Amino acid sequence: MAAPQQRVTSRLDSPAAQAAWLARNAVDCLPEGELEHKLSLGRPLVVKLGIDPTAPDIHLGFTVVLQKLREFQELGHTVVLIIGDYTARVGDPSGRDTTRPVLEPAEIEANARTFQQQALTVLDPARLEVRHNGEWLDMAAAELFELARHATVAQLLERDDFAKRYREGKPISVLELLYPLLQGYDSVAIRADVELGGTDQRFNLLLARDIQRAYGLKRQQVILTMPLLTGTDGERKMSKSLDNYIGVTDPPAEMYGKTLSIPDGSLPLWHELLLGDEIPPEASPRDAKRALARALVARFHGPGAAPAAEEAFDRQFIRHQAPEDVEVMEWPRGDGSIHLPALLSQAFDISTSEARRALSQGGVKVDGTPVSDGVLDLTTADLDGQIVQLGKRRFVRVQVV
Repeated sequence: MAAPQQRVTSRLDSPAAQAAWLARNAVDCLPEGELEHKLSLGRPLVVKLGIDPTAPDIHLGFTVVLQKLREFQELGHTVVLIIGDYTARVGDPSGRDTTRPVLEPAEIEANARTFQQQALTVLDPARLEVRHNGEWLDMAAAELFELARHATVAQLLERDDFAKRYREGKPISVLELLYPLLQGYDSVAIRADVELGGTDQRFNLLLARDIQRAYGLKRQQVILTMPLLTGTDGERKMSKSLDNYIGVTDPPAEMYGKTLSIPDGSLPLWHELLLGDEIPPEASPRDAKRALARALVARFHGPGAAPAAEEAFDRQFIRHQAPEDVEVMEWPRGDGSIHLPALLSQAFDISTSEARRALSQGGVKVDGTPVSDGVLDLTTADLDGQIVQLGKRRFVRVQVV
């Protein structure tokens, strides 16, 4: 499903109006006035986004930048998605207090395929080019030496994350210092007119302008930085490593339920960045969350999925009924007794120690009734055909065979 559009592009009949529209919710649009100049050139602009495929899935936070790219596409410009198959081997140090782990090339390539596929839930493939920076970064040592001449160690240590690690005596590899230069060279290779990123990429994007200038590009790229979407915890930026994310491929019911879990204080930012709208003054937080959840499910799973996801949520959490389509798990009759930790471990892919802990904390129900603390075994007659629930969202129906 495509990203939501305000459908105002027909009214943007001047470079000034287009520049104001594109920059309206960006944090930085630098240099001032340069975007309007670029838009007045009368040709499709090359709009760059570089991604290092260090993880396979896209979460909602990343779609904030993708939606901005889609707006450029709606105005007739070309988005170049650069898959950092080479820079991923270095690891982007942005926002990191330790060196990123090195990924194997096969893992990078697998992540890149998934990432590209998921990016098309927002971007228009007709105005999209996909490039791998291994095309140009697999350079001779002499070329790398030439690139390295265009920045100083003092300049690189101005970065907040590098400066913090340096003050704290944490190691910074020479390879990490090269990362911003390699990313900047991407902008040289494709002659980028505009580059987008989150606010944590501001240093890299500005340095790319210096690299373009050093390689003779007369007019360097405009940089647009977008706000970072807070995660479901309402405190830190959305991140898979922090487990506060909603993935664009999450099942509809899960996407709906996770959205309803965000704090009320996050609602204005989520509505602005994900829907491009404001919450009506008369709307309660409950109604605003439900509207947001329905819109997100409809965008990524189709309009018909939204009411079904809402009904599934209400059935489970409002009416406290089990989902209608619960997965069936077969279990051998054996001696007529079923050891619950073993069943939970197999059914929900958890360890037996996690299963025991869930039982002791009252987190397991059979047919809606919590399993009493200390009960580790039930008969096959007690469980045959019954729904076993782990936590709030996980269910399985046991069928004894």
